[in-house]
Amino acid sequence: MISKIQKFTDSTYFTNAIKVTIASVTPVLFFIYLGHFQMGFAMALGAFFTYPSDIPSNLKHKVNGILVTAFIVSGVNLVINLAYPYPILFYPLLIVLIFSLSMISVYGQRATMVSFSALLALALAFAHIQTGWEILKYSGLILSGSLFYLLISLIFHYLRPHRYIELQLAQCIQLTSKYLKLRGDLWKLNSDRKAITKKQLDLQVELNVIHENIREVLVRNRANTGSSNQNRKMLMTFISLVEIMELAVSNSFDHNKLHQKFDAHPNVLGTYQKLAYNLAKTLKKLAIALEESKPYTAKHDLINDLQKLEIAISDYENDTGKELADEGVFMLTTMLHYAEKQVEKVKVLERTFTSKKVISDFKDKDKDLEKFITSQYYPLETLIENFSFSSTVFRHSLRLTITLLVGFIIGQILPFQNTYWIVLTIVVIMRQGYGLTKQRTYHRIFGTFLGGIIAFGLLSFIHQPEVIGVLAVLSMILGFSFTPTNYKIGATFITIYVIFIYGILTPNIQDVIQFRVLDTLVGALLSFLANSFIWPSWEFLNVPAYLEKSFIANRNYLQEISLFYNKKGEVPSSYRLARKHAFVDIGNLMASFQRMLQEPKSKQNQLPQVYKLTVLNHTLLSSAASLGTYIQSHKTSEASEAFNAVVDRVIQNLDYAILILTENDAAVANRITSEDISKRFTELKNIRIKELKNRSEINEEEFQLKMQEAYLIIEQLIWLNNLSENIVKSTQLLMTIKKEAQ
Repeated sequence: MISKIQKFTDSTYFTNAIKVTIASVTPVLFFIYLGHFQMGFAMALGAFFTYPSDIPSNLKHKVNGILVTAFIVSGVNLVINLAYPYPILFYPLLIVLIFSLSMISVYGQRATMVSFSALLALALAFAHIQTGWEILKYSGLILSGSLFYLLISLIFHYLRPHRYIELQLAQCIQLTSKYLKLRGDLWKLNSDRKAITKKQLDLQVELNVIHENIREVLVRNRANTGSSNQNRKMLMTFISLVEIMELAVSNSFDHNKLHQKFDAHPNVLGTYQKLAYNLAKTLKKLAIALEESKPYTAKHDLINDLQKLEIAISDYENDTGKELADEGVFMLTTMLHYAEKQVEKVKVLERTFTSKKVISDFKDKDKDLEKFITSQYYPLETLIENFSFSSTVFRHSLRLTITLLVGFIIGQILPFQNTYWIVLTIVVIMRQGYGLTKQRTYHRIFGTFLGGIIAFGLLSFIHQPEVIGVLAVLSMILGFSFTPTNYKIGATFITIYVIFIYGILTPNIQDVIQFRVLDTLVGALLSFLANSFIWPSWEFLNVPAYLEKSFIANRNYLQEISLFYNKKGEVPSSYRLARKHAFVDIGNLMASFQRMLQEPKSKQNQLPQVYKLTVLNHTLLSSAASLGTYIQSHKTSEASEAFNAVVDRVIQNLDYAILILTENDAAVANRITSEDISKRFTELKNIRIKELKNRSEINEEEFQLKMQEAYLIIEQLIWLNNLSENIVKSTQLLMTIKKEAQ
């Protein structure tokens, strides 16, 4: 329990909660002392509004983001207060303001959080309508509170500049460890491989998000502030983690075939599985050491595990006989080589943790890193392009504008105590997707009811303002800590905090609880109905776009692999960039499928086909990465015309699938026929037979290498071709069903 509490209090979310609490409570206490509570409260609101936009990034973007938010939230408050007395001006302005603030989200995550902060300020502006010079004074205090939050955030940054990235890396190591553990689970007899694969896909979605966060902070910091020793070590850690993950994804084995072949020799598979588990355990121990800032000591002897696997392979060959064991030894040797590379990567990680010096070979990996982060560029064209009903952000902006307007009018017409609570609930709950909105609606209602009951119960026998104030601050910290990870618990503590504040300020606390619950229910109901009926963003509408991006990314990656195999030499940045885009886009496709699962059954159009295409895309990426990894790490022979012909066929299949998705039924020009492909595979197999016949002309080691290359490349090409054919057929079926449904 103590360990869990320490982990919680050391988390980024708890630190952020402390920041916003200090920035909010300090001005309130200061101005209460001076006898001007309202001034302190206005500054606290400024800190509260600015806090959501303080997302992980390098220092320059953090400061710029908070400053922009500070001026926007104070400006929104100013405009609302100036226009409120004039209904003819106010309502058109309100519509334009809500829509414009929501459309900012087209520029990515940071812009989305700035938009959210601005909409929060808009909602709470109705709680304190000012007149005359008070309008300017109040907006100025909100701006001051925002800038005070910036100061607090900077102080925390300089106190522990590397802590956020350390925690992100620790989480990244933990998730990578879980992924390797799942790979070990696949070797169990009668394991549920479908369920394990689903878990692996989910983990990849999480890892993609963390990878982007780490790239944003580490690489941009390096570009802006230079490469300190600590920054270089963390970059080395991150690059090693990405390589471990990509190596794992790129080495997918046919477990059914392997079990059929080696079930009579359980020692081989058992030894390999133990090695896989020990790799996962080593990473987990590394994550704990980094998270708890403790020295790392190796627990598992991975080199010894590798030696045991080599002995097991040798025993298998002796037991089976050299001739009969040839194919099996090739398969096991492939597994061994994968394990050797993975152990090498993990050893690099271990040395990064234990050595005082940065590993020298990092210089080779320290090139063109800026190309791997998303550029911070906000062109007007992006906004203009999204003024269309085909844009999810545009539909959401219209939906949110209508819902907030309806909620505000209902609050004005009917005898609600606090109209702004309805508006605030809509802002907090409504999201672009149905599934997330539904989930947040349930959590918000649950948290409001539970928080109301707890707060009312405590206030019934606690009457000292000082005690209530302390409890309010604690509730605020816990509320902000849990909201990003567990909205249900976060909403509970935020409700307790709000009611405690009202418990100090007003005697009729029962009415406050009653109206807060009622307003929350109205806002939640409006949000849910709006997401269901006003230009709903059902995920099946977005799936073709994610599929297309994934097809394109896989095609580009395969083209880079083919180019590298033909030219040899050093791995170019374009190759690594294409690989990164392929992994990110398949992650986005998997995330889209996950969102689809959260929607009503009636809206899960072609779910089996979408899942099949998601798995096919992921498998094709794994196969391509396997081919690319082998070519990088081995001295390969010259690429044959047969190899290029098969790769061209796979690329053309992906191009054809893209054309089908865009509802262009035109056939791909000059497609290679199935008969031609069969000839090419025959040609490749003949090369392998020729190597067998010429075995006496080369030494044993060289023969083994040539045989391994022939075996792996032929197997991967056959697999890639089959996958691409299945992708075409599945895409055709998906679009056919879609047309029939229309």
